[in-house]
Amino acid sequence: MSDGYFKFNDKTVAFRRGQSLAAALTEAGIFAFRNTPKGEERGLFCGMGVCQDCLLTVDGISNRRACMTKAADGQSVKQQVAFPVLGTFPISPKTPAARKLEPDVAIIGGGAGGLSAAIAARASGASVVVLDEREVGGGQYYKQAVGHYPLDDQQQEGAALLSLAKESGAEIIGSVEIWGAFDGPLFLAECNSAAYIIQPKTVIISTGAYERPVMVPGWTLPGVMTTGAAQTLWRSYRTLPGLRVAVCGSGPLNAQLALELAEGGAEVTILAESAPPPWRAPAAAFKATMADPGLIIKGVSMLRDLKLRGVALHYRTRLKNIERKGNRLRAQFQFNSGQITETEVDAICMNAGFEPQNEILRLLGAEMSYETSAGHLRCQRTSDMETSIPNVFAVGDCTGLGGAPAARAEGTIAGKAAAALLGFDDNFDLTAERRKLARYRRFQANLWKLFDTAPRPVEQKSSDVTICRCEEIKLSEILEGLEPKLSHVGTLKRATRVGMGRCQGRYCGAVAARLVAQVTGKPMDDMSYFAPRVPMKPVSIASILAVEEALSNEN
Repeated sequence: MSDGYFKFNDKTVAFRRGQSLAAALTEAGIFAFRNTPKGEERGLFCGMGVCQDCLLTVDGISNRRACMTKAADGQSVKQQVAFPVLGTFPISPKTPAARKLEPDVAIIGGGAGGLSAAIAARASGASVVVLDEREVGGGQYYKQAVGHYPLDDQQQEGAALLSLAKESGAEIIGSVEIWGAFDGPLFLAECNSAAYIIQPKTVIISTGAYERPVMVPGWTLPGVMTTGAAQTLWRSYRTLPGLRVAVCGSGPLNAQLALELAEGGAEVTILAESAPPPWRAPAAAFKATMADPGLIIKGVSMLRDLKLRGVALHYRTRLKNIERKGNRLRAQFQFNSGQITETEVDAICMNAGFEPQNEILRLLGAEMSYETSAGHLRCQRTSDMETSIPNVFAVGDCTGLGGAPAARAEGTIAGKAAAALLGFDDNFDLTAERRKLARYRRFQANLWKLFDTAPRPVEQKSSDVTICRCEEIKLSEILEGLEPKLSHVGTLKRATRVGMGRCQGRYCGAVAARLVAQVTGKPMDDMSYFAPRVPMKPVSIASILAVEEALSNEN
């Protein structure tokens, strides 16, 4: 049953209460949201506001992200052209005076770690503000249902955590885009067209992670999305990404999604896991079981249910190619034997690991080290979760992947420690939390040994594969830019424009950095990556001016 209608181009689209534009359009079978400068179509990909690819023009305002914009009755929504012509769309009104927040503890990110930190800091007596990019907190793990009852125990647990954070007295502000981070610490943000200046005494960064895609020819086509994006469609909005779906990559999230979609009525034609079966790594499986037998039992039950649902799970199987076939996508997969199989689907969901969303930490100068086995940076912290920057704490997957249970334990520790640093109640015993954290970390360390999430080199024979989604730069162009005298990824950026798009290299940056390291022979470290820059996310000029005016008046 629909709760309203909006126009997409010349088509009337129904939506249900709380649905995002991306969810409503997907449910209507519309996958293409914008056109690139080269004429390619793009659609929903990350589902969490990172990739900046699902842009639409809404009520005359361009560059609205479909995944983060709620559907409303009577909206006029149009497919976004590459670059709207100046003067052909309304200019946003002047932003009101910037609001300044000066809490004892600011928490950036309202997921498992951030909400746990808020509860702990408030229990010690500190004032707390939680700033979350999503309208509804809970983060990626606890994705909250919008307009529906919780789907399962995982969502109920997240709802309970969110309620506890609100009841604690913490101020929780959603739809906040942090676009600037400076010494102080000082943060600049935009929220529903309003400008914010946040100057806390301490800060806890809990921004989570985003998914590492499978870069093959065709991975930028509309209908190809991350596993997390498809899970958001289903868990938050009860919207299937398609009636026929393929899921690929490596990791437990793929199996969870495949089962949820199959239970929701979709036909999952293939679940392609690039790792060998878990019984091929008995030592890691045994250690993970000893660390958390409950989660292992849950995983085994999930595999059993997938089989009962008729989902074809293939180990050591990789996605090779995607192409458009009429109204569907045709995907090629290669088994370990070398045999190729094809499937035609509405949507292809991919996850090959995660990248920590650490831009704020890197802008502030927090010390990082490169973890070769995981292929990403890990933030250095004390046992109290404080980074190398005084008064700056960090918890959860933005520091290096650890999972939601570990993030909750880290959040509690950081919340108490941040409050104690300011002189609030430090009469607390965190022994139990530290023991739980050690157990969760043992579990995660062994769990990831069962999967194939270390970054793989992009096959150079696939020179036509797109590496930079925003700037439409292919592997062949990047390889041409890898000249013998290349000294840094910044040089490659200037030569090819890789990483200069709206997402600031969040997907192509790691690939480019590894290619440069390979050419130069230098080991990967924090300086191997593109330098984060302000603004970290696209922001209206009106908000920048409002912040500038407010800060000027203070001086």
